[in-house]
Amino acid sequence: MISRRKFIASTGATLAGSMLLNSSVAEAASFFNGPKKRYALVGTGDRGTSMWGKDVVDAYPDQVEFVGLCDKNKGRVEYAKKYLGVNCPTFTDFEEMMKTVKPDILIVTTMCSTHDHFIIRGMELGADIITEKPMTTDETKCQAIIDAEKRTGKKIRVTFNYRYSPHRAKIWELLRAGTIGKITSVDFHWYLDIHHGADYFRRWHRLRENSGTLLVHKATHHFDLLNWWIDSDPVEVFGFGKLEHYGKNNAFRSTNCRPCTYKDQCKFYFDVMKKQRYVDLYVNNEQFDGYMRDGCVWKEDINIYDKMCASIKYANDVEVSYSLTTYSPYEGYRIAFNGTQGRLEAWIKESNPPEQLDYDEIMITKNFEKPQFVRVPQGGGGHAGGDKLLKDKIFGVDNSDTLRQTAGSRDGALSCLIGIAVRNSIESGKPVMIGDLTTIKPQVQKM
Repeated sequence: MISRRKFIASTGATLAGSMLLNSSVAEAASFFNGPKKRYALVGTGDRGTSMWGKDVVDAYPDQVEFVGLCDKNKGRVEYAKKYLGVNCPTFTDFEEMMKTVKPDILIVTTMCSTHDHFIIRGMELGADIITEKPMTTDETKCQAIIDAEKRTGKKIRVTFNYRYSPHRAKIWELLRAGTIGKITSVDFHWYLDIHHGADYFRRWHRLRENSGTLLVHKATHHFDLLNWWIDSDPVEVFGFGKLEHYGKNNAFRSTNCRPCTYKDQCKFYFDVMKKQRYVDLYVNNEQFDGYMRDGCVWKEDINIYDKMCASIKYANDVEVSYSLTTYSPYEGYRIAFNGTQGRLEAWIKESNPPEQLDYDEIMITKNFEKPQFVRVPQGGGGHAGGDKLLKDKIFGVDNSDTLRQTAGSRDGALSCLIGIAVRNSIESGKPVMIGDLTTIKPQVQKM
């Protein structure tokens, strides 16, 4: 644990002027902001109905009008309409929704492997796109999205809320200010605990064909942070991964937790009936598509990795060592940037904290000097304050972008392409070049 005997309340480092965005991102930002627009939502699961549904309806009534909701599960989409408190029509047929309500903007919060279909058809049918991460799950779908955006002239925003939390934004500022000199390498290790981590193995994410593995679904967040912090594009990756804890790695199993005969001895038993929202959203609508929110973490069909690591080389010669573990006793991450003039590091524990703090801490150790500490007040709300700040940007409450947090299709592509490349490397046993996957060619510097 990092000592807290010393800290610097503020480094005083500021960046002059706004960082320039690439043209596609700038154009996207200018469209999504502004007068009230007509929105449609496809995918009315937990994330769609909460973060991109009710939260938006309640917080941005002057910017957002929902004109359509769509989900393949007719019970779930009807529940979503009541939960959001809107009067718009609901659909189980996406094409029908788009052609009937003709939204200005489509929000895509479906299963990851279907993002490409809704993004592409949404643009072809006249809408700009807000999509949850990851933008897609393989290189072929990624290229199709890139081509469709160019062909239709529509714009895509990818919702990387991790960029917006105050602690991560402060890291970006410190790095851009040259606090540790030129960045040379990064150590980044993420730990999902036995509650949050296990939950991915209960749900649709457990199948590679749905999620692209957690290297794509979850780690896309982490890879986007790296791309943003390092301010360069990845060029080459090599990875390892294995399923060694969940899935077949247990003596007993069931289809899902409710009928399981091993409830008393399984530490991963999950009682979905204790959460009324999950009952209303999922349990009451299983009859329509068979999806069970309390799937067994030991099911033999699980085919994603539960431990992963990768080496990533960037165009500016920064080298990254990354790992993701899904069965840790605690949740959080360690990040350290090595530079020509020192080291910047942080240890963030996101669950079961040993002490209640209202700040996160960054340690800066310059060569030949003692460590200094920067305390960053924690943001309120989801994802360490990132959710609200992201939505304020998207829905026009805050039009500034001095930290270059706005993410377009290129950012979405490069983040998921790292995960796709690591997955390909694990399967082939060979390094993978990012430039070989799509027409996107890595740049030494983004700005």
